[in-house]
Amino acid sequence: MMKTSRHNKNPWVLYDAEVPPSRLCDQTCGVSPAERLSPKHLRLLSDAFTDAAEQMHDKRLSIRNGRNRRGEEKLGMNLEEFQEVLRSVIGPDIEDTWVERFFNEVDITCTGRVTLEQLCSYLLLEYTNRERASIPRAALQDSQPLIRHCPHNKREPTVRMVAVCHPPPLRYVSVSKGGQITVWNSSLHVCKSLGLAGDPTQEVANTRRFRGWTTDAVCMGNVHKVVIATDCRDLHFVNVSTTNVSEDIHLFGFRSVPTALCYWYDVQNPSRPSLLLLGDENGGIHLLWFLSPTQGLFKNQKENDLQRIFFPDLSEHSKTVSHRHIPDVHQEPINRVMFEPSARTIMTSSESDKTSVVFMNATLKQEPYIWKFKQGAKCFDYNASLQLMVTGGCDRAVRLWTRFVTTRPVAVLLGHRSSVLDVSIYQPAEQIFSYSRDAELRIWDISSQHCLKNIHLTFPCQQPSRVPEHGNFPFLLLSPPLSERAHLVVGCKDYLALLHLAEAESGERWLMEEKRGPGPHIQSGPGLSCALYNPTLRKVVTGHTDSSVSVWDVETGKRRLRILNAHGGEDLTCMALDLSHRRLITGARNGTVKVWNLLNGLNLHKLEPVTNSEVTGLICLLGNQLLAVGWSRRIAQYDIAAAKDLNVRADMTWKSSGVHRADILAVSQCTALEVIATASYDGEVVIWRLETKGPVLRLQGPTHRGVESPVDSLLFLQNRAADRKMRIRGVLVSSQDGCLCFWSITGDMHTYGQFYAPEQPGECVLSLSSDQSRNSILVSGDTTGLLQMWDIRNFALDIQHKPVYERPPLLKFWKVSQRALVSLDVIEAAEELFIFTASADGIASLWTKDGDHVGSFGQEVMWNISEPATYQRKTEKKLTDDPKHKAESDNTELSDLKTSVSGPTNRNQMLQEDFPSEGLMAE
Repeated sequence: MMKTSRHNKNPWVLYDAEVPPSRLCDQTCGVSPAERLSPKHLRLLSDAFTDAAEQMHDKRLSIRNGRNRRGEEKLGMNLEEFQEVLRSVIGPDIEDTWVERFFNEVDITCTGRVTLEQLCSYLLLEYTNRERASIPRAALQDSQPLIRHCPHNKREPTVRMVAVCHPPPLRYVSVSKGGQITVWNSSLHVCKSLGLAGDPTQEVANTRRFRGWTTDAVCMGNVHKVVIATDCRDLHFVNVSTTNVSEDIHLFGFRSVPTALCYWYDVQNPSRPSLLLLGDENGGIHLLWFLSPTQGLFKNQKENDLQRIFFPDLSEHSKTVSHRHIPDVHQEPINRVMFEPSARTIMTSSESDKTSVVFMNATLKQEPYIWKFKQGAKCFDYNASLQLMVTGGCDRAVRLWTRFVTTRPVAVLLGHRSSVLDVSIYQPAEQIFSYSRDAELRIWDISSQHCLKNIHLTFPCQQPSRVPEHGNFPFLLLSPPLSERAHLVVGCKDYLALLHLAEAESGERWLMEEKRGPGPHIQSGPGLSCALYNPTLRKVVTGHTDSSVSVWDVETGKRRLRILNAHGGEDLTCMALDLSHRRLITGARNGTVKVWNLLNGLNLHKLEPVTNSEVTGLICLLGNQLLAVGWSRRIAQYDIAAAKDLNVRADMTWKSSGVHRADILAVSQCTALEVIATASYDGEVVIWRLETKGPVLRLQGPTHRGVESPVDSLLFLQNRAADRKMRIRGVLVSSQDGCLCFWSITGDMHTYGQFYAPEQPGECVLSLSSDQSRNSILVSGDTTGLLQMWDIRNFALDIQHKPVYERPPLLKFWKVSQRALVSLDVIEAAEELFIFTASADGIASLWTKDGDHVGSFGQEVMWNISEPATYQRKTEKKLTDDPKHKAESDNTELSDLKTSVSGPTNRNQMLQEDFPSEGLMAE
């Protein structure tokens, strides 16, 4: 439900809940001024600015006294003066390009001069951003986990959750205390359920039911089985290689109950011997080496038949499996088992005071390492790369230990109020997850040893004043390459919670080159939601659905800057530039709007949200007055020219309340006519006068079979609007259900033509652009990924009264993507016209006006926009000698059309049927 932020006591609460943004800069930009300037340098710079200000004051006095008639001098230093001061402060060898970049980053409003106040504000913001970025953040992406119920558990707790990665796709297998096996897909939806078989000697085979308790389970990835241990002193081997899950081996007759399991195999060579480790209730360890696991775990194994093996008879299977028992490793039942293959170390834990954790060599040729502490360990985890062990137990403390020091922990982390049931080390973020019996999850930073976040997981099975029941192993932590995204699954009784984890964040602030495969093509990344071209900096800016912003060099295709979590994980929906083209303004789905320094990625301002609903359009007027529109159905104005604080309040003086009856989807401005246009979901376009901040004209677009269709895009033809003779013609283009409508907003009649643009029926045009210096072409991009270039030099210059509308000449068209084109821009570079495209599949590309593909931003091979030989299209043509490549190239070649479109009758008939009406209303 949409809420107005002005009705809230704290309109900035949306920003407070965000994950702070982080930035990655291109290494070729050099060291940041914040890193290069020492405290001594800062004092000298302050003195230099003070001296310059005093000299300026003296000049002003001389002006007043009549001794100097040159006029008022401006405050601050220009680039040459700033460069001279920096050379005297830092040294004469300072690079001119670095000084110029430093100057431009401070002079964000493009006045040509920087003051001491501006410099201090810039450095304060830089240092604050660095300090905030240095604070570790919890690796959780979800504020609320996904909760799933295990209906087949029959209200019994889940003992263990395991991941089955091979064969793909990823699946989960949960094992309940009563022996119920449930198979889940990657979204945690139940696929299949199976109950463990009971003892065939007790009941009829077809009706027998398992009557014990399970103790642990482990996945044998190379043989596609899950092993389940029970208190009946046996192991059940369940085949999970297909969708038909079935139990095929039953190993029974152990002398003691197996309480913990661990399995290891050589991932590089799965057919090599593998090891199954069992810890038992008497503190002993069983080692089962399977000599040829992929050929069969035991002899005489038959498909589709349950093979029952009596453990004392295991010697009969000596050609396929070997067994070894190490007794009395612990004085209490073993509750965890791990194996470190590089050192062949077996790691076990128990709740014994004298043998809490034991690390021992599998060959028993070395003395074991034994950790002893009060009440022992209920759980532990070990990471070989960090040489770190973490333990948890009944004393509610989480302890950190080094590999070879058993007498004293590195740290004791306190905060849990009940027994710690499970711990896990998440190495990509160097954090620790711990979980206690009262369903509290805590995330700890290893380096600072601080608790970054604690979450009380709310499961439906929880009852007031009662501790929920848990299985022996609540955690399943999974990260790439085993899964596409890192995530944590937590079990509580018969419920599961799925929490997604953030990817690893490097402490480096440099933007590293991404590793891609050979060739010109790239893999699509996060979906694109908005994009624009900056003609002053000659950069392309893309906004993504994962809340990231990227800045690309249009001349080479290289990424120069990346901002992560720009809006705390919220989808970006729109963006705009300020008048200096050095500041970027972004809007998000949750109603937040931010201003960024495009040169270094610093967040300069946070603008007051009007509502918590989507911002769909941003434009910057003269004087750097920013307008924001969206689902609030109102126009909010922000003064970012005079803003000095981080937070900028919204000015709601526009007479927009109640004007639009539906959500505003698009906005465009016309500088020459001093108006803006907004369009809404109900197909209405409203023209507003900047001087009065009120509406002056309403235009109603065509209806589709009597139903009003939303306006997807607006575009003013600036060159026509600036021409006194042409401004009464069609100067505004709107896109509605694939129909492009041309409107006049100053003449007596307002309809100057419309036509259906897409090649397929039922599609929409989401993006429009034109060469604004001439307005000779109109470029449109539709939901099928088709780009079309229209000749509009003589189109929409006369009023059309016909019920059937003719299309303008179609100059070119080509397929850009398989998904919708969300943004287009006509670019003038190297004295040529280029077209920039951004599609929903995450790929941004550059094309010549003739349709040659210059390349995709982020591809491995950079291009030179001045050298056509480096374009990707030219590279692909070299492959056409191969018939296969030739066929693929022919399918992607540009199609040239005649200026008159073939078959206009059918298309016009469709337009007449689908768009029969139009209307307008003046205020």
